[in-house]
Amino acid sequence: MLANRKLILAHFWLAFGVFSLALLLGAWQMFIRSPLHIWLSNPEWYYRSLTAHGTVMAYVFPTLVAMGFGYAISESALSQRLVGARWAWVGFGLVVAGAVMAMVPVSLGRASVLYTFYPPLIGSPLYYIGLVLIVVGSWIWVALMAINLRVWKKANPGAPVPLAMFANVAGASLWAWTAVGAALELLLQIIPVALGFKSTIDAGLSRVFFSWTLHAIVYFWLIPSYIAYYTIVPRAIGGLLYSDTMARISFILFLVVAMPIGVHHVFADPMVGAGFKFIHSAFTALVALPTLLTVFTICASVEIAARLRGGRGLFGWVRALPWDNPVMLAVAFSFVMLGFGGAGGIINMSYQLDASIHNTQWITGHFHLIFGGAIVIMYFAIAYDLWPHLTGRALADVGLMRLQLWLWTVGMVVTTFPWHYVGILGMPRRMAYFDFSHPALAPEALSVIISVVGALIILVSGALFLVILARGQMTPKQDAGAYRFSRALHPPTRLPVVLNSHGLWIALMIVLTITNYGVPILNLAVRSDTAVPAVYVGAQR
Repeated sequence: MLANRKLILAHFWLAFGVFSLALLLGAWQMFIRSPLHIWLSNPEWYYRSLTAHGTVMAYVFPTLVAMGFGYAISESALSQRLVGARWAWVGFGLVVAGAVMAMVPVSLGRASVLYTFYPPLIGSPLYYIGLVLIVVGSWIWVALMAINLRVWKKANPGAPVPLAMFANVAGASLWAWTAVGAALELLLQIIPVALGFKSTIDAGLSRVFFSWTLHAIVYFWLIPSYIAYYTIVPRAIGGLLYSDTMARISFILFLVVAMPIGVHHVFADPMVGAGFKFIHSAFTALVALPTLLTVFTICASVEIAARLRGGRGLFGWVRALPWDNPVMLAVAFSFVMLGFGGAGGIINMSYQLDASIHNTQWITGHFHLIFGGAIVIMYFAIAYDLWPHLTGRALADVGLMRLQLWLWTVGMVVTTFPWHYVGILGMPRRMAYFDFSHPALAPEALSVIISVVGALIILVSGALFLVILARGQMTPKQDAGAYRFSRALHPPTRLPVVLNSHGLWIALMIVLTITNYGVPILNLAVRSDTAVPAVYVGAQR
């Protein structure tokens, strides 16, 4: 059942609307810093655009997708009307208000600090307060997911929690704790300076707080895609989920090991000791486990679907897969990009190898390939699969869907692979201008131009996605039936408590985070000689 379709659609339409604007900004940024464009006379415009692009893509867009999809999961998987729908609208309103409040000073050039805040740079307090409102709005969603699961459990004592809802609550819990790091940075460090209560800031402590959020937020972005892997893909291609238990273990592992690993983002910074950097590097390697488990489980599930369709032989079943199905294409492309992006992530998490690519275009290529590639393409698949049930209208443009997914994948590869290459050559990121006439940079010009071509392909794909959804609004109304998730090959009838609840794993997540971050944070917090003068952006000081 989907009783709150307007609520869910509001989240999705706003998410994809701001996403399209951020795509335009991203393509513009790549063009103006390429050999195809002359020097931008005012580089502040570049950083203004970069802040808006990053803020929307990191905070607003994935948060709205997770919230909208989460409400759909709650009603469909639990077969009960959403408890607290009015509060859900309040949360949505706070996200909207926060996004507007944050974007106004950015557009006026008063908060060009990038989405990572970059202390000691300080922007308008409205930017930071807007982000706080976004987080508070999302925490209402977190609370509602926990409440709805509790209501269902009370009505169904001892029953296995549906996998989609189990994963949804795991993702919500991860986000609730993940956001605490950035919240502490904003409330204790940045906002007091932005409001004029202080004139200095401990940039090192601020960066450690943000590293708490910076890597785990990727798994918050990723979990809706993983939910789609497990609970949409097998059903959409006519198969069964290979293992419900392995799926639950994957989400449990994400909940536990995705949090205490963010210090690898500050390997080049001196404020954290080498010992804790090594600990975080080792923990980061563990996050590959749920991904490898997922790849195995979904490949097994896909093979089941192919063999049910008549596929035979060791690899002959691959030909029997429904390659004309957009969901099949999306998961295949997602896995390819996840593989390349994950391989790059192994380099990033290495205490030794990170030094060679730190703050280069390699990093930009890596996280765009993971988020923009592997994750966002599954957001498209979620929308394609869910839309008929939200609107009561079929998405008939299957050919256009396939084209859109192909363009997105080709565009992402063409964009990010050259970034990896020039990053190895040492090209820094976050630069508004490069003089490609210089002999040292001239060999990199062609790679940068290729990446601009990729950005244009991505832009076309994003526009086509919106056209497909808009055209779907014009088809005749029809009954799409109840929205359902994949069935497991061996559906669980009873589950041990550890695989049917989150309490133990949330506690372990919190303990590991405090263990891995407590000493570095305390070491910096008790020092009085680490503060530096704030550098105010724009005209507010």
